[in-house]
Amino acid sequence: MSSHLQLALIVACILGFGAMEFVTRRYQASVSGKATANDAWLEVLMFVSLVAITQPIALLGSNALCNWLMPAQHNAWANLPWWAMTGLLLIGDDLTQYLWHRASHTPLLWPLHRAHHSSSYMSVRVTYRNNFFYYLMMPGLWIGGVAVYLGFGSVYGVYLVVKVAVILGAHCAWPWDAPLYRIRALRPLMWVIERAISTPATHWAHHALTNADGIGHYKGNFGNLLFFWDVLFGTAHITRKYPAQIGLQDDVLFGEERWTAQMFYPLVQSKREHSALRPGGAAITEIDQLVAAKQETA
Repeated sequence: MSSHLQLALIVACILGFGAMEFVTRRYQASVSGKATANDAWLEVLMFVSLVAITQPIALLGSNALCNWLMPAQHNAWANLPWWAMTGLLLIGDDLTQYLWHRASHTPLLWPLHRAHHSSSYMSVRVTYRNNFFYYLMMPGLWIGGVAVYLGFGSVYGVYLVVKVAVILGAHCAWPWDAPLYRIRALRPLMWVIERAISTPATHWAHHALTNADGIGHYKGNFGNLLFFWDVLFGTAHITRKYPAQIGLQDDVLFGEERWTAQMFYPLVQSKREHSALRPGGAAITEIDQLVAAKQETA
């Protein structure tokens, strides 16, 4: 797949899901009135930085390292069948991203990921909302660069388009899976799909404000392209329902964090009293305790 075709397909996916948010009025109902200028700065600058800085650094950096460490392996795997390349990408990119995402919900790495959960809405605009260093350190981006060096170029291009389409759909304000669940004849197919790839129902649960309703599951459902990893490793929670509220409890109680701290921590740190975005502020587990204590005294 040529880079121009790949870019065109990715842009088409973004515009297509974005259009469905407006056509179904899900954007107006779920995002308008909730998204602030603070949200917009974070989302726009993170998307631009990912495309213009982080991905080129990972791809060019891994290429330079490969040229230095194993120059004889350039295009050495180019003759592998497409299905073998796809399998290796699913392990090298998607499985490692599942593990990276799961690790990012621990106290050590949570500050680099909390920006993705701080929006109070679901939308395609949230898809790449994260800390700058979260992506720069993501193993899958660097492994993808190694795969291209080894000769996976065309297959990697197709794989990337499919992955982008799935994760955009999982974040989209229009839950494309909802009408399909209501069609009795499609229930067996949807049973397979929701266990194979990330869907709005399973991924919205990961962004839920609370787990108390039995729908939210922000301590699981970590899959990106494949939800199968959650099924395999016991972190899956499937209800075919959608949480009533999205976001972070500490933001509701203590106020939203500035986009600068969310994007550039630890270089820029929060001034909020209770915050994971400053040393000695509060780890994710301590935030949960603070939320519970404040709710009890409210």
